[in-house]
Amino acid sequence: MSIKHPNPLIKRLYRFWKRLFMNDQEIVLEKRRDDFGPLKVTEAEGYRFLYFGEQTEQSCSFIADPAWLEYDYTRSMLLGLFWRSRPRDVLLLGLGGGALANCLLKYFEPQKLTAVELRPAVVELASRWLGLSQDERFYIGIGCAEAHVNGAPASCDLLFMDLYMEGGISKLQLQSDFFRACHQALRPGGVMVINQWQMGDTGQPYAARMLEELFGSEYLQLPVEEGNILLFVPASGSLHLSKPEMLSWADDLESRLGYSLRPYIEALRRAADAPSLA
Repeated sequence: MSIKHPNPLIKRLYRFWKRLFMNDQEIVLEKRRDDFGPLKVTEAEGYRFLYFGEQTEQSCSFIADPAWLEYDYTRSMLLGLFWRSRPRDVLLLGLGGGALANCLLKYFEPQKLTAVELRPAVVELASRWLGLSQDERFYIGIGCAEAHVNGAPASCDLLFMDLYMEGGISKLQLQSDFFRACHQALRPGGVMVINQWQMGDTGQPYAARMLEELFGSEYLQLPVEEGNILLFVPASGSLHLSKPEMLSWADDLESRLGYSLRPYIEALRRAADAPSLA
């Protein structure tokens, strides 16, 4: 059975309208509270949403296809697969609703995918309401991302970092020791993909100066409309950046994914080419 995916432009307009007017019209499926605060799952227009707190929309799941990626930042994270296609071991730091995990399992054939999630309740809600995969290649560890990477040097080919709480970016994503441990968790040839926030309208991540001290200025950056900025950091050296090759790769994927990665490739740049900080 084929699945009709949403028109991207219509969905962008819908999401803008939803943020302005529609929160009260969403159906609340479940609310709960854990040691870190309230959680909520809602449903509207064929989508389910995971909230941290009452207003922070953390994850979005398309009910008809839980492997569909709705957000620009999660689609952008897929660019890491250009350098490590069909990876042996993939590590996700921060599970959220599980859409990225579902997408990786469905389209990119990792031999093993491990997600580390701090909050057991998030895993339970993602499994119950958001279509989290039960694939035999998929393992979920409950606990602190820092403790996991500190005990797992040279253990993965791709590392996706997406650590947020209700108030915003996790403090871990601002700490040099944590970034260093994550980097050391990569095998030779591995790539680390980081979902950071931009500092206002600077076009730079919050941790820009620290990242330059750790990794130089040749890693890749990609700002997206939601205010996030994606960072692509190799285990060593620099990532080969050939946009014609990447665009061809994206075109091959488009018919399967249902959306194009071309806009993100076009916006990709070296950190050295980003606007300078004052």
